[in-house]
Amino acid sequence: MAPNQFSRRRFIGRTAAGAGLVLGGGRLLTACGDDEAAAPTTTAAAPATTTAAPTTTAAPTTTAAPATTAAPTTTAPLELAEANFQLSWFDSVQFGGSYIAHERGYYERFGLDVSLVPGGPGVSPDAAVAADQALVGISAANFTGQSVADGAPFKIVGVAMQKNPFVIASLSDNPINEPKDLEGTKLGMAFNNQLDLELLSELNDVDISKIEVITSDYDPAPLVNGEVDSLLCWLTDLPVAMTVQGIDNTTMLFADFGYAVHSQTLICTEDSLANRRDQVLGLLKGDILGWQEYRTDTDAAAQLTVDLFPDAGFDLEAQKLQASEQLKIMFSADTDEHGFLWFTDESVQDNIRTLAALGVDVTADLWDRSLLEEIYADGPVLT
Repeated sequence: MAPNQFSRRRFIGRTAAGAGLVLGGGRLLTACGDDEAAAPTTTAAAPATTTAAPTTTAAPTTTAAPATTAAPTTTAPLELAEANFQLSWFDSVQFGGSYIAHERGYYERFGLDVSLVPGGPGVSPDAAVAADQALVGISAANFTGQSVADGAPFKIVGVAMQKNPFVIASLSDNPINEPKDLEGTKLGMAFNNQLDLELLSELNDVDISKIEVITSDYDPAPLVNGEVDSLLCWLTDLPVAMTVQGIDNTTMLFADFGYAVHSQTLICTEDSLANRRDQVLGLLKGDILGWQEYRTDTDAAAQLTVDLFPDAGFDLEAQKLQASEQLKIMFSADTDEHGFLWFTDESVQDNIRTLAALGVDVTADLWDRSLLEEIYADGPVLT
């Protein structure tokens, strides 16, 4: 889950656009919401469904019987199946690979006219997928696990973020390098991340009573101004904003200290997996091609994002840095060996244990790797 359901996403957009570190506001990354209206749907342009018949010119009159000429053949274009892909939050380079897939026609290559549907306040990808408003949605293992515990028929069919994006961010002249360093310090965070902090502390033998928790807005100002010693946030937002402003900072990933929760997961219903399998497969293939390109040129993905959403107030340098930082958590030795979106049996078991500690009980049946195994039957790179 995101650090702060109200303010996390409101921070980066305005800061990245140059409003300053003390303001908060705007939007940049994924998972939970604020009060802003959702961005408009990005819809793939469908090709024309008919081809104009060529004009037939009458043959000149002759005394001989006219020859019989076969009517010209008109080849019908490929009919694309419409499919919504529900993103987890407002548009940003976080979804850069999907934007590339959309712009380059990679979804269409597999017979799909895909609409990329941004999230927003009150928008649940899980609910959209359950209601058949989206073929595939981007969620997280804790959200989907809870939905399944409540009776929803979901499957996780791909994992985009190989490491959970939660970090402890600190200033580099007073760094938090490991969980033990939190003892005796002030930590700024949202109240709804208390369970996450407790679990991190338990996993690393940290005396949580020695951490003074300060409830704060999702903004680097308390850290920069010396009100706290660190912040609980995402790798790709507050640290990026500070770096763009020239403030040296250090990040400590929860995932490097035993906290395993799959994030930016691709989910579909069991019914879609059984009865619309080719469409789900095609959407994954198109998305993979886009993310493969993203990895080779993150600056181009950032530029595309800024170009696609000129009214969002994105700062190009911030988007470039975010796109680059995202590589750290979206690709791994496992994706190098097996392919993008891959997840291992070991990572599934790690998630089951972590989710149980967070009060969400799931089994390995929540994850289904069959589509990825089919996609990567010939190797870890899709062509």
